[in-house]
Amino acid sequence: MRDAAFSLIEQYYQAFNAADMQTFLDLLTEDVVHDINQGGREVGKAAFAAFMARMNQCYEERLVDIEIMVSPDGQRAAAEFVVLGRYLDNDEGLPPASGQQYRLPAGAFFELRNNKVARISNYYNLNDWLAQVGGAA
Repeated sequence: MRDAAFSLIEQYYQAFNAADMQTFLDLLTEDVVHDINQGGREVGKAAFAAFMARMNQCYEERLVDIEIMVSPDGQRAAAEFVVLGRYLDNDEGLPPASGQQYRLPAGAFFELRNNKVARISNYYNLNDWLAQVGGAA
């Protein structure tokens, strides 16, 4: 169970880094729960796809130094990583974009079901990101 869960999260991040949104979305349950950093909760693969479309329009990101941890029963996982990014297009409620680069430590928590991601909660320090892109921190 642990090996399958580890492999699932590894595939998730490989698809993200490859900008392979079809594979990325195929790794989710239809009723996936997405807890947005310092934001709300969205439910469903369609909502997650719309979120990722906006993210991919506004940001270019690659994750490095990924460390994956899995619970003994393989039903939960966590990952710690560093986001290397560029802010490409204005995102609502955030400072203007002009291609600013950022390096941001981040983490994620997962709930897994039937070898798919059923919940994803991402966390990073928004004030750190704002300081890096020239917004008020």
